[in-house]
This record gives sequence, structure tokens and C-alpha cells, in this order.
Amino acid sequence: MRNLTIKLLSALCLFAGSVMADEKKPNVLFLLADDQRADTIRSLAGNDRIHTPNLDALAARGMSFSRATCSYPICWMSRSEIMSGMHGWEHQQSRRGIDFDPDTKFWAGTFKQAGYDTWYVGKWHVNTTPTKAGYSKVAGYYRGGGGKWMKEQQDWKGFPVTGYRGWIFQSEDGKKKYPELGVGLTPDISAKFADAAIGLIQQQGDKPWLMQVNFTAPHDPLFMPPGMEGKYKTEYMKVPENFLPEHPFDHGNFDGRDEALLAWPRTRYAVKDLLRVYYSVVDDLDAQVGRILKALKESGELDNTIVIYSSDHGMAVGSHGLRGKQNMYEHTINVPMIIAGPGIEAGSRSDAQTYLRELYPTTCDLVGIKIPEEVTAKSFAAVLRGKAEKHHEDIFGYYTNAQRMIRSDDNWKLIYYPVKEYWQLFDLKRDPWEMSNLAGLPRHQARFELLKKRLQAWRKKQGDPLLAE
Repeated sequence: MRNLTIKLLSALCLFAGSVMADEKKPNVLFLLADDQRADTIRSLAGNDRIHTPNLDALAARGMSFSRATCSYPICWMSRSEIMSGMHGWEHQQSRRGIDFDPDTKFWAGTFKQAGYDTWYVGKWHVNTTPTKAGYSKVAGYYRGGGGKWMKEQQDWKGFPVTGYRGWIFQSEDGKKKYPELGVGLTPDISAKFADAAIGLIQQQGDKPWLMQVNFTAPHDPLFMPPGMEGKYKTEYMKVPENFLPEHPFDHGNFDGRDEALLAWPRTRYAVKDLLRVYYSVVDDLDAQVGRILKALKESGELDNTIVIYSSDHGMAVGSHGLRGKQNMYEHTINVPMIIAGPGIEAGSRSDAQTYLRELYPTTCDLVGIKIPEEVTAKSFAAVLRGKAEKHHEDIFGYYTNAQRMIRSDDNWKLIYYPVKEYWQLFDLKRDPWEMSNLAGLPRHQARFELLKKRLQAWRKKQGDPLLAE
């Protein structure tokens, strides 16, 4: 009898240990690109001009989103929304230079409070510090502050470098700088971020963790990554379907730095040659993502990790005669998004309209952490769990005082240019490249007025600063 009791107790202990192991909360790995178009993942876009085997494999393991959206296509604003789970007019980061409210409930801070290790790797481009945002450990930390080591640079085509001038790897407090790793962007910078992320994975303890890895690729300045020389040929590249030599009107950023990176008028050859290097940088980024995921697998934590891949916004790269990101077209506000992990159907796809800032509450939902009341973004965990197909009836976008946008779930889009008092209306089902402006046509007047009314209602509800002027 005594032996039987001992055996039963041993079995119960083993069962209890198994249950405790199963109850360990999932890790969250968030990989964020910079300026990556959604059509640069081969398997998702049917783009046979680019090679992205690791992102293709990640998509095969999880759910990909065809209408994931960046609402404000600028680096610091998009990242501020992601980290805070709030709209830009709510946290005031649209007024550049203003610090976050010290009581802001950041994504990392919420996970840290729930018992997670919280790690940050890569580009830092928001008005606070990692520690204040809730990160417990920082590696491969990259931001401005290396001006005294800065040297004049030229990009792949000989243009003077205007982006990331003086940016440098450093300690979080900025007291230690590492110029030996390069000042400004370097051809191998994605590998350096991957090295830092892998180091953290290899040092993980018993606690679940949240790690955000912020790449700079494929943001300008573009340099040919090591080993990529000759892989992509200019003549093999294909210009976007909505290529134009010039945008037909000033959209509010004609004089911006991004637009100066490509000579006017844009030529097909110049755009193809740009795509050759842009694709090379994305290809290298894919390889570094593969290295990180391999390290995660070797750690034994891959199956217990929610892996998210996205970009802070897209990029024109010749579409509509533009080079930069400061616009409301699909090539820019649509971002690549793949989410894989426990409970997410492998190889699934969703056309639910989602925002980048909703990743914060969504991951809270997925791992069982209470979403702070201050977070106004809406979780789309139900979509990932297969319990919902739709998420938003309308998606909205905004850029400075120059652009406002609404896109309906049935694929109509209205863009408003307040400075010019100009409107564009697109039927995305019939015109996915946004080349035929239907605004002003009598047969579409009812649709125009309906979307205009809904856009105006959103602007009032959200507190559009332009309405207060």
C-alpha cells in the first residue's frame, strides 16, 4: 500500500510539473524593419524578383495580414504608436520634440510588470529612453550622438548621405560610444543587430521574455550588403505598376529629404537600379531574421514564442513618382505583417484591417496580461485565434497637416489634402494601384460624400489639430 501511495504521489508530482511547464507564458519576439514595402516578401506578394526564404518560412508557420496598416508613415511617430498603443494625437508625439507623459503605460513596461524579462535591440527613435519605456536590458543600442566621429559618406550611387548621419552604437546612457562598429549606417548593420539579439536569446533564464529587435533596413542610405554583390541585376528588376516620372501634384513633401534621394523626373532605369539595391538590403535582412530564428530554435523556445515580423511603414520607391514614405498610398501605409506562434494557424492569411499600434494589446491578450486602460488601440487576437474575420470597418491615416485618409473594409479609399483642398477617391478592388481618381465623377458622388462624412466624424472624435485652428 505504501509503495502504491508513493507511486501515485510521484505521478502527481510529474503531472503537476508538466502542467506548470505547459503554463509558462509564451515569449514574444517582435522583429521590425524600417521602410519595407509589403510587396517585398516573395511568397506573400507573388514577387519572383526577390529572395526571402526565411520570411516565407515564417509566413508558412503563422498568419500573414494583407491590410496591416501604419497610420502615420514616419519612423518616430509609427514607433511611438507601437510602443504606447495610442494614436499620435493622444500621446502628442506628432508634435516632435515633446516627451512622453511619464505615466504612459508602454508595451514593455506592461510586460515587465507582469513578470517578463524585456529586451531591446537596435534603432531607438522615440522621445524617451528604453529604461523609462520598461526595458530591463538593452543590446546593440543604436541612435544619434556620434557626431564627432562622423565622416562624409556617399550611398551606392554616389549621392551624399543625409540619413542616420552621426548615428552610432552606444550604451543606453550614452556615456560609452562604439565608433569601431561604424558611424552612420554600414553595409553589415543588420548582422550587428542580429548578433545582439542572438546574444540575448542565448542568455535567457527561466522567465518568459519580450524582445523587440529594430532593424534599420531597408531605410536609406542604401549600401550593398556583404555577399550580395551581383545577386540582383538592374535589367531584371520590374518597376512598380504605378510607376510615374513625377507625382501629379505636391502631396505635402515634395521638398522633403526622402524625395531628394532620387533625381527628378524619375526614370525607369533609375527606379530599377534603386530596386536592385533595395532588394539586396531586404534579402540580407531576411538572412539575419533567419539567424535569429535559428538561435531561437536551438534554445528550445521556438514553439513557445510568438514571433511578429513587420515594418514601421512602407515606401514609394518609384510608385506614383515618389521615392519616400510620406504619403497615404497602399505601398506606404500597408506594411508586411506575419505573426506565428502557439494557437495561430500555420499558413493562414487574413485581410482584416489592423493597425501596427494594436500589436501591444493583441500580445497582451495572447499571453494573458491585462491591457492597461490607457491603451486605446484595439486587440485583434480574435482574428489570430480564428474567431473573427474582420476587425475594423474603416482604417484612418494622417500625415502632418498635409494628408488625411479613410479606407473602408470594402476597399474604397478617400485621401484628403487639406493644404490644397484636394481629394482622391480610389476603388481598390478595380484599381489596386490607385491610378484612377474617381473624386468628382457624378456616378461616385454618393460614395465620396459617405466616406467624407465618416472621415470628418473620425477627425472630430480623434481630435484632429487642424479642426482646432
